Amino acid sequence: MPTVSVLVPIYNVERYLEQCLRSLADQTYQDFEAILINDGSTDGSRAIIQRFLDADPRFTVIDKPNSGYGASMNRGMDAAQGRYLAILESDDFYADYALERLVAEAERTQADVVKADFWLYWSQPQERNERFGLIPEGLAGATQRPSCGDTRIFHAKPSIWSALYRLDFLRAHDIRFLETPGASYQDTSFSFKVFAFAERVTYLDACVVHYRQDNEASSVHDPRKAFLVCPEYAECQRVLDETPELKVRLQGVLELMKFDTYMWNWERLDGELADAFLQRVSEEFSADEAAGRIDHALFDPVKDSLLLAAMHDHERFRKFKAGKQGKGKFSTLRLYWGLGGPRLVSAVLGFGL
Repeated sequence: MPTVSVLVPIYNVERYLEQCLRSLADQTYQDFEAILINDGSTDGSRAIIQRFLDADPRFTVIDKPNSGYGASMNRGMDAAQGRYLAILESDDFYADYALERLVAEAERTQADVVKADFWLYWSQPQERNERFGLIPEGLAGATQRPSCGDTRIFHAKPSIWSALYRLDFLRAHDIRFLETPGASYQDTSFSFKVFAFAERVTYLDACVVHYRQDNEASSVHDPRKAFLVCPEYAECQRVLDETPELKVRLQGVLELMKFDTYMWNWERLDGELADAFLQRVSEEFSADEAAGRIDHALFDPVKDSLLLAAMHDHERFRKFKAGKQGKGKFSTLRLYWGLGGPRLVSAVLGFGL
């Protein structure tokens, strides 16, 4: 059996797929199986897959009708035979040492998960990498239980592809993907469940993957998928509701995660779609407040005031967006004064009252 099973979900990505799969074939660590999940591609992706199947027996394929990212990943997880599981998105590519470093850390620390950093990558107008800086300060090289004590990793970008997972850990806790349509946000609940249940997470302060930023077809750019983030957080809530010991530790953390994600999502929307999503924000957080789920102490003064405005005063909330879009620092500060008075303004400016 291979030590690592690498899942590569593929859908109409012929432009980038050769580089992705070549980076996997050329790994310095060779004891892996590559499970390519072809989600009904209609471009030239399948021909590229076939070239790797013919050249390298470590590469296998699952051909399936198009049913979305979550269904593809679950099919791949069911087929995996390795001790560890890795994920490589088909428009990204590995550093040549990626699996070697990840496996070495997992073996050294006996971790359920090894979480690494990554580069933001642009191929145009000229090739460029920028280190993302994912690992929380002070945790590089450390092994910890995220649900106890330091919970900062819950608030980091999910980036499920810059990690290595013990497969028996995932299966023991039934950690899988939601099989919602398309390819949007399905990493959210998967990542939350991983860090909620993991007892040993090791943080590797090295970049292992080039995360492409110039794929215009990436689902992150599609505003039509505005509401698909909501089932992901409903799944996270289901896990906490069914696991009382985790709910005590992580309910407040989940609410702050949800607020940050919903704000990011709302910022990229316009017009009626933005208004409709803001209404959804208002309804969900009002229900969470009534259920006693929100720990306002975890929200800084600005976020707490914005949360209250999103729930109760949409006109004031929209002024915040106008301030961020270029009407100036002082208009934003006037909004903060209206929302929270001098204490909130002082917090924004960085001095106390």
